[in-house]
Amino acid sequence: MATFTTFKRLKDKGVAALKQGDYVAAKPYLIQAAECMIELAEESKDPKQRAEQEAYAKELIDLAKDCERKAKHGPGGGGRSRDRARDEEDSGPDASDWIVREKPDIHFDDIAGLEDVKEEIYLKMIYPFRHPELAQRYGIAVGGGMLLFGPPGTGKTMIAKAIACELDATMFVITPAQLMSKWVGEAEQNVRKLFQAAKGEDKSVIFIDEIDALVPKRRSSQSTVMQRVVPQILQELEGFDRKAGRALLFLGATNEPWSLDVAVMRPGRFDAKVYVPLPDPAARFRLFEIYLSKRPLDDDVDLAALVERTAGYSGADIKAIAGRSATRPFLETVAGAEPRNIRMADVLAVIEEMPPSVRKADCAKYDQWAASTG
Repeated sequence: MATFTTFKRLKDKGVAALKQGDYVAAKPYLIQAAECMIELAEESKDPKQRAEQEAYAKELIDLAKDCERKAKHGPGGGGRSRDRARDEEDSGPDASDWIVREKPDIHFDDIAGLEDVKEEIYLKMIYPFRHPELAQRYGIAVGGGMLLFGPPGTGKTMIAKAIACELDATMFVITPAQLMSKWVGEAEQNVRKLFQAAKGEDKSVIFIDEIDALVPKRRSSQSTVMQRVVPQILQELEGFDRKAGRALLFLGATNEPWSLDVAVMRPGRFDAKVYVPLPDPAARFRLFEIYLSKRPLDDDVDLAALVERTAGYSGADIKAIAGRSATRPFLETVAGAEPRNIRMADVLAVIEEMPPSVRKADCAKYDQWAASTG
């Protein structure tokens, strides 16, 4: 079921990319926002509201088509010749032109807290990679799909990079916009190219953040792009040859797991689902150490007291608190005052001004979804 929150998130991202002149990134977000609006219109019982929503969806689709035109021919319709544009559209460039490979240097020890999450990942993914002979003896699959889900700002991307680092694997970092963009070929072809590139490595990790934008629930017959892309991804996930000596791990991260197509949750696709929650007290203590330790601190800064005051805050929230706390004495010094250290009062004042970014009701929703999926 589409929600207005999902629609607004997709629409805002599309508009932001459009304002920056990034027509390639804007197009898929605008299309997905239009699809959300179409479903909302189908659910509306008010004929007038339905007509307005359908008209708005058409405007977004027209805007997406305009983005495609500008991406191919430039804002003025010039740029490359039409023949060249058509050739590139038909074949798409080599995968190396848009697939980003990297070797992360983030270890699990660099991630504050989340010990239960790390242990679960070791058991489900890392140990089978490191001990393939034992895994084969006991019939344990090597590689596969893993979904990292939870509130925003809890470190899902860092965890994905740490997994690749611990495995000494090549990491492929892809955004839904890259796969959905017609600029680099048809979406299904892009999915195929991505998996082919990953299978060419001895050990590889494919990581797609905000995967709910790529494999959302297939809503209606008008969602033609998703009707093609979702089956292609599912086919690639099921096509892992886990006994060929090449290990391939597919990681998806999302803040909205309930928006994913149910088909991707079946065995053989996302075999493991790992809930990445808000940091516990030990993790928050470590986060304050990380983000405050390299800054000049007054002796009255009590990290234990700060941990108590920040229950319900995410790792991203704590990083922001540390940064804003440093801004206070910095601005005073710029204005002519004597340089001073960051005081406890500075940090507490920022905490008072900055509520947690994740609501308790949202956390309950993640708990319920985790329980419902086992």
